[in-house]
Amino acid sequence: MSPATTEETETDPYASDRRCLAALRAGDEEAFRQLVEHHGPGMLRVARANVSSAGVAEEVVQEAWVGVLKSLDRFEGRSSLSTWIYRILINTARSRMRKEGRSIPFSSLIRAEVGGEEPSLPTETFLAREHADHPGGWAMVPAAWPTDPDGRLIAGETRERISAAIEALPPAQQTVISLRDIEGWSSEEVRNTLEISESNQRVLLHRARAKVRTALADYVGDE
Repeated sequence: MSPATTEETETDPYASDRRCLAALRAGDEEAFRQLVEHHGPGMLRVARANVSSAGVAEEVVQEAWVGVLKSLDRFEGRSSLSTWIYRILINTARSRMRKEGRSIPFSSLIRAEVGGEEPSLPTETFLAREHADHPGGWAMVPAAWPTDPDGRLIAGETRERISAAIEALPPAQQTVISLRDIEGWSSEEVRNTLEISESNQRVLLHRARAKVRTALADYVGDE
């Protein structure tokens, strides 16, 4: 499964998907191994956001891969291969939770997480709107982050903080930020996979990013 060239991506964005699909349908074990290696970590993150425990998430990912292999002949290429794989994953997660009697419709999660006037940052972060000098301004200027290549932002501890902040997010926000900022998906791919509107996708991503940014700002400030 050689990576697509820039020219190939511009003229036919699904060319590499078709090569991969042909290899999978031919029983190429190496092609499947590479696919699992590439998508496995992201699938586990998304599954974990939608089920009750890490153990269940691992089982859901395994079930999803089985579903992928069983459905190869039915994939028509109307979306990217990764979008199709994640749809199978999410449907598998939802089916698993329904069987366990603990399913909350994703649409209900979205309504709950985009509703209301949830602030992007804690209200105490800002001065009152009636403040004489700086109405609505920062109560305290956020601490500057280190910019040197060996600074804490590339340290393992900081990456752990980021992961922990994402894992602490509500399910829909966690799913959206995982697909957009970790997997690098476009908003269109996320909308199509999760079957949500552009406005809901935008609100979920904004709130998720704000919470992760706040967690990191607190960490830098503590240090």
